[in-house]
Amino acid sequence: MIISYQWLMDYLPKPVPVAELSNILTSIGLEVEAVDRMEAVKGSLEGLLIGEVLTCEKHPNADKLKVTTVSLGGMEVLHIVCGAPNVAAGQKVVVAPVGTSVHPVNGKSFEIKKAKIRGELSEGMLCAADEIGLGNDHEGILILPNDVTVGKLAAQYFAIPEPDFAIHIGLTPNRSDAMSHLGVARDVCAYLSHHHQQSVLPTAPTFELPKVKPGLSIDVHVHDADACPRYAGVSISNIEIKESPNWLQQRLKTIGVRPINNVVDVTNYVLHEFGQPLHAFDADKIEGKEINVKLLPPGTSFLSLDEKERKLNGAELMICDKNTGMCMAGVFGGANSGVSAATSTVFLESAYFNPTAIRRASLFHGLRTDAATHFEKGVDINFVIPSLIRAAALICELTGGFVSSEMIDFYPNPLPLKSVSIRYEYILRLSGKTYSQASIDQILGALGFDIESKSEDGLVVRVPSNKSDVLQPADIVEEILRIDGLDNIVIPDRLNISLVPPVKNDRALKEQFAEMLCGIGFQEIVTNSIVNSKYYPDRNDLVQMLNSLSSELDVMRPSMLESGLEVIQYNNNRKSSDLLLFEFGSVYAKRNEKFFQQQQLALWITGNVRSAQWNQPSKAADLYFLKGVVQNLFSRAGLHTVKTEYQDGQVFYRHKNQLLATIFQIPTEKLKLIDVRQPVFFALVEWDTVFQLAQTISTKYQEVPKYPAVQRDLSLVLDRAISYQQVEQATRKLELSALRSFSLFDVFESEKLGVNKKSYALSFTFQLEDRTLTDTETDQLMQQLTQSYVSELQAQIRS
Repeated sequence: MIISYQWLMDYLPKPVPVAELSNILTSIGLEVEAVDRMEAVKGSLEGLLIGEVLTCEKHPNADKLKVTTVSLGGMEVLHIVCGAPNVAAGQKVVVAPVGTSVHPVNGKSFEIKKAKIRGELSEGMLCAADEIGLGNDHEGILILPNDVTVGKLAAQYFAIPEPDFAIHIGLTPNRSDAMSHLGVARDVCAYLSHHHQQSVLPTAPTFELPKVKPGLSIDVHVHDADACPRYAGVSISNIEIKESPNWLQQRLKTIGVRPINNVVDVTNYVLHEFGQPLHAFDADKIEGKEINVKLLPPGTSFLSLDEKERKLNGAELMICDKNTGMCMAGVFGGANSGVSAATSTVFLESAYFNPTAIRRASLFHGLRTDAATHFEKGVDINFVIPSLIRAAALICELTGGFVSSEMIDFYPNPLPLKSVSIRYEYILRLSGKTYSQASIDQILGALGFDIESKSEDGLVVRVPSNKSDVLQPADIVEEILRIDGLDNIVIPDRLNISLVPPVKNDRALKEQFAEMLCGIGFQEIVTNSIVNSKYYPDRNDLVQMLNSLSSELDVMRPSMLESGLEVIQYNNNRKSSDLLLFEFGSVYAKRNEKFFQQQQLALWITGNVRSAQWNQPSKAADLYFLKGVVQNLFSRAGLHTVKTEYQDGQVFYRHKNQLLATIFQIPTEKLKLIDVRQPVFFALVEWDTVFQLAQTISTKYQEVPKYPAVQRDLSLVLDRAISYQQVEQATRKLELSALRSFSLFDVFESEKLGVNKKSYALSFTFQLEDRTLTDTETDQLMQQLTQSYVSELQAQIRS
C-alpha cells in the first residue's frame, strides 16, 4: 500500500517530518518498505528565481554568445553569459543562480557554478523550458510576461506543487483498518497521544451533502441481504466530465493511481481517503431507473469494463438494472454502464458487501482490483454513508452538478459491535510490560474503542466497526503494544525454557549441502510452491488450489523442475546465461483421495560452469559436471555404497532398491514450453530418502595409512556398446581388499582399434594397512583384474 505524505499531513494537527513519520509507522506495525520523493516537475524548480535582463551585449570573444546583466530584485546584479538567440534587454526570465541545480527533461541534472566562458564571468544561467522540466522547447530561453514580479520564486509563479513522498507500507492482511489515509492518521495520532501525554486527534475533513434538487429517482432493491448487508446511493445531475484539478491528479499519481476524469478520480480519492470503495453509474444507462442487487443464473454473459465477455458461475453478486447486469458488485464495472465523456447524470453507489462473496468472485474471474482488495479484507460498514456524502460533495464541486435525489440507505439489520473482556493481569503476562490503567484507557480510546465497564481486575471494551481483526483479548494486547511501539517491547533479563529431548531434523545436513554447493559456485533459489497447471497437461495427480491467487497459480507443484526453469528463463532474458542453481523444496500429489508431500533437492546448471581465464578456456555445463557434484554430496553425507546406473542418457543413484537421485539433460520440448533457449542439465535428489539413509551411517575414524600406495594404469579395448558402468561392476565384483580406488581417465575411439571399438584407460590405487605391497603382489592384483575384463567383457589389453 502507498500513502501520500502530504495527503496524510492534512489529517494530522501538525506536520511530522517524513523520517520521523517512517519510524513511527514501522513502530506501530505499519512497516515502511520504501519512501520515494514525488515531484510534479523534476527538481520542483527549487532555487530558481524570476529575473529581469538589464543589459544584453554581444560577447567579445564568441559570435553566438551574449553577455547579460540580470537583476533578481535586490541590489546585486548578476553577470550571465547566455547562448540563446532570443535573449534581449528588458525581458523577464527564469534564472538559475550559482549553487542551484537544474534538471533538464532529457539529460542529467547539474549544479550551476560560477565560471568564465571565453574570458567573461558567468554567475548563473538563463533557462529554457526544457532545461527546467517545463516542456521540450529548446529554441531559446523562457520569456515571461512583463508584469511578473522580479525576485519571485519560479515555483510560486508556475504554481508547482510542493514535493510529496510516496510511503510504501508493507500492510499485513489483518490490518484492513489501515487501508486508507484516515486509518493511518488515526494510528499515528494514537501513537503521538500516548508518547506526548496529550490528546492528539486526526483532523477529519468537514463536508455535508449538498442541497437536494429532486429530479431523478432511482429505486433500489436488495435481493440478498446476506451478501449485501448495506447499500446506499444518491443521484447527481448536470455534471460536466473533464480532467480533475491538478491537486487531485497529483495526489492520485503519488499513490500510483492513474487519473481518468473528475468523477472517477473522486471515487478513487475517497477510496484511499476513507478505505470505502465507491462506484459511479451513468444514470441515463440504467434501464427502468431501478437498481437490483442480486445473483444471476450460472452461464449468464457479462461484458466487463475491459471489453471482455465473462461467463458468470452464479455465485457473483451483481448490480443490475431492470433487464441486465451492470456491474460485478465490489469487483469490476461493466462496459455499458460506466461514466464516459458524454455522461451528464450519475448514480453514486456506496455499499458493504460480504468479504467472502467478493473474494470468491474476484479469484474466480482473476480480477484483483483495489475495490475487491478492500472489500475482501473488510471495510467499515459505518463509513458507507460518510464516504458517499464526501464523494457527492466533491463531485458537485468539481463537475458543477447538483444532488438530484434523496440519499438511499438500505441497512435493515445493523451489525452489532463486538465486546471483549480483558484482565489487567493478562495484559501484563502477554506483553511483559506494566501499563497503567490510564495508559490503557488512553490508547484504546484513541483507537476508537469504547470502555463499557471497568473493575479492579480488568475492563470490557466495545470494538469499533473498523477493527474487523479484533476478536479476543490477545488482539487487545496487540493494539496496546502497537501504539506503545513494537520496538519498545521489553526483553526480560531472564528467559525460562523447558528442556526437551533433541529432535532429529535435517537442518544440519541441509546446511552442509548448501555450504558445499555454494562453495562450488551454486546459488540457492526459493521459488513458489504454487505453480501453473499448464505445465502438466498429462498428470491426473495434481493438488488443485480451491482459492487460487490467480489463474496462473492454481496447483501445488508436482515437480521441482519447472520452477527452476522459470528462474533460468527470467535470468536469460536479462543477459545472465551462466547459472548454477539449487533449491530445497517440496512436491505434492494426490492419489486415491490422499495427499502426499515429499522433500527434494533440485539442481540446475546451464551455460558455462567455468568462465574463460587467461590460462584456461571456459567450460560448458554438462552431465558429467553435475554427476560429480551429486557424488560429492553423497560422500559428504557418508553414503559411499551408492550404486550408479545409466539408462537412456540418464544417471540413477540407488541404495539397494531405493532411488536416491536422478540426473538428465532436460528435453528440448520442455525448454520450449518455458521459453528457455539453451541446454539445461537437471539433478533431482530424493531428500527424504537421503536424509533417512544418512541417519543410519555411523562415523568411523581410522589412522592415516603408514604404508605407501601403489598406482597402476591399464588400457582396455572394448566393444563400443559396453558402458563404463559394466567395467565398474566387473571391478567391484572381485572385492579386492587392497584396491582403494579406481577411475577412468581417458576414452579413445578410432578406426585403428577396429570396427565399433573403443579404448578405456583406467587408473588403480592399491594400499594395505599393515605393510607395503610388493611388485609381485601388485602384479597378481592387476592380473586378476585383467582376467575379469577379458572373460566378462571380452576386452583386449592394449600394451
